[in-house]
Amino acid sequence: MEQYVIKGGNPLNGEVEIGGAKNAALAILAAAIMTDETVTIENLPNVRDINVLLQAIAEIGAMVDRIDAHTVKINGSFIKDVTVDNEFIRRIRASYYLIGALLGKYKKAEVALPGGCDIGSRPIDLHIKGFRAMGADVDIAHGLVIAEAEKLNGTHIYLDKVSVGATINIMMAASMAEGKTVIENAAKEPHVVDVANFLNSMGANIRGAGTDVIRIVGVEKLHKTEYSVIPDQIEAGTFMFAAAAAGGDVLVKDVIPKHLEATTAKLVEAGCKVEEFDDAVRIISDGKLHHTQVTTLPYPGFPTDMQPQMAVILGIAEGTSTVTESIFENRFKYVDELTRMGANIKVESNIAIINGVARYTGARVNAPDLRAGAALVIAGLVAEGITVIDDIYFIERGYEEFDQKLRGIGAQIEKVSDEKEIQKFILKVS
Repeated sequence: MEQYVIKGGNPLNGEVEIGGAKNAALAILAAAIMTDETVTIENLPNVRDINVLLQAIAEIGAMVDRIDAHTVKINGSFIKDVTVDNEFIRRIRASYYLIGALLGKYKKAEVALPGGCDIGSRPIDLHIKGFRAMGADVDIAHGLVIAEAEKLNGTHIYLDKVSVGATINIMMAASMAEGKTVIENAAKEPHVVDVANFLNSMGANIRGAGTDVIRIVGVEKLHKTEYSVIPDQIEAGTFMFAAAAAGGDVLVKDVIPKHLEATTAKLVEAGCKVEEFDDAVRIISDGKLHHTQVTTLPYPGFPTDMQPQMAVILGIAEGTSTVTESIFENRFKYVDELTRMGANIKVESNIAIINGVARYTGARVNAPDLRAGAALVIAGLVAEGITVIDDIYFIERGYEEFDQKLRGIGAQIEKVSDEKEIQKFILKVS
C-alpha cells in the first residue's frame, strides 16, 4: 500500500498547472457513448476514477482509444450490453451517469449502485424520480439499478433538493427523449454547464444550464464532436489553500477564475493576497492567517469539496473560526486525524469550531476520503517534522500527480511503498 511521506516547513513558490475537472469529465465520458459516431475528448485528468469508467465503457463494447494520458476517442456504435457491473465500477460514484446515458440511447440500463467516498448519505432517489417521470420503470435488484422504457417522454421535473448528479443524469436521458423536459431547482455547478455544452456540441438542444431552470428538447440522435473538459476548480482550490497555509507565492495556471470566486473570497478574508488573470490566479501568503466563518452551499456558494482544506488553514489561523457543513453529514471524519497533528477542533452536529494553534506537528494519519486526504497533505506541508499519510488511493482518485506537482513548487513530499522507503526519505531530508 503506497503512502505519502512529507517533511513540513517549506514555503511554496512557483507555478502549477491544473488539469481537467474530474467531475465534469466523468459525466462527459458517460455521455460520449450516446452517439454512434466517434467522439474525441481532451483535457481528461489521468486519475483512477476516469480510468475505471473508461474500462467499464470498454467492457460493454464501446471503442475506447486512449490517444494519450489526457485524450481519448470513444465510439458507442459497438455497444453490445447495457449491463455495467464489476468490482471497480462499484467503488466510484459516477457509475450512475451510465444509467442516464444508456437509458437515453437504448431505453434500457442495468448499472451497479454507486460507491465513492463515505462522506454521508447520497441517495439516488432524485435520479430515479426523474427517470420515472419520463416514463421509465426503475427498480433496484441484485445491487443494480435497472431502468427500462418503451420510450422516454419529455416532462416537468422539480428536484426536491439541489443535486448535481441528478441534474446531469436527467439532462442526459432527456436529451434523447420525445418532446420537451424542464428541470426546476437544477444544480448550477460549472460541470453541469460543461456537460450541457458537450451534449449540445453533439447536437442536443439544452438551454439554461448554469441557472436553476434547464430546458431540454429531445433529439433523435447525436453526432460526433471534439471537446475539451473545463479546468478542475477543486484541484485549483486545493493548491491555492496549500500556498495559503505554507506561505509563499504560487501562480495556479489553466483555471477559470470565475469558478473560484467563493474560494478566493475566503482566502482573502483569511489574510492572503489573490491576483486574478484571464486563466490563472496568484496566491501570496506570509502564512499568518486570520479566523473566519464558512458555510458550504451549492454553487456559487463555498464548495463542500473544499471544506476540509479550509478547515486545515483555519486550524493554524489566529482566533476561533467555524465551518458549517450543510451538504454532507459525514464530512468531518478527518478531524480525528488532524487532531493527531495538534489541531484544536470540536465538532457539534454539522459545525466544526476551530481554535487556531501555533503549528501542526508531524504524525502518521489516514486519508478517510478524497478531499480530506488532500487536506491532510496540506497539513503535512506546514507541520513541524515528518508526516506519513496512509490510504492515499483515495487521494489518487481525484488528483493527478499530486506529489509531483507539489514538489514542483517546493514541497518535500514523496510517494513511498514501504517502511524502508519512509526511513530513506527521513534520512535524506534530515
